[in-house]
Amino acid sequence: MQRDVVAVAPDLTLRELVELFAEREVSGAPVISGGKVVGVVSTTDIYDLREDVGGLTPRGGRTPDEGEVGARRSGEPLGLFADEWEPSEVDAQAWLRATRDQDWDILDAYTVAEIMTRDVVSQPSKTTVKKAARYMLKAGVHRVLVIDGGVLQGIVTTTDIVRAVAEGRLKG
Repeated sequence: MQRDVVAVAPDLTLRELVELFAEREVSGAPVISGGKVVGVVSTTDIYDLREDVGGLTPRGGRTPDEGEVGARRSGEPLGLFADEWEPSEVDAQAWLRATRDQDWDILDAYTVAEIMTRDVVSQPSKTTVKKAARYMLKAGVHRVLVIDGGVLQGIVTTTDIVRAVAEGRLKG
């Protein structure tokens, strides 16, 4: 479990979020408000936004015009919506530069609260690694928050589990 958890506020813009993820070299974080975990946000949530941008109202109140949405649907590249920006291939700095040049800057238009996953996947700190791994597999997630008594204790990611196995730190 990692105890030094990168956590974010719900009012953070997606641009600030992506910059933080790039700086800290993480792909997800718990969302904290009033000292409580209110959600989780990951790069997957950002990529999912491109699929349904019309379903949200950006912070500035501007939504993409019909031409922008039409171009996205027809497969024409629009910065963040371009097919070449796949999650596994994204160079975060190049992505930030490309999205900064768009007329409608999606990363500055939305906040974490608008895209975060509100269903928090968590386990207590007493959970075994094997049980946590099974839980993550079943839930289809790459991270599980460790929460005891409503308080965030840390986070376990698939990378943490792989590292522990590779380093021989797990028994049995």
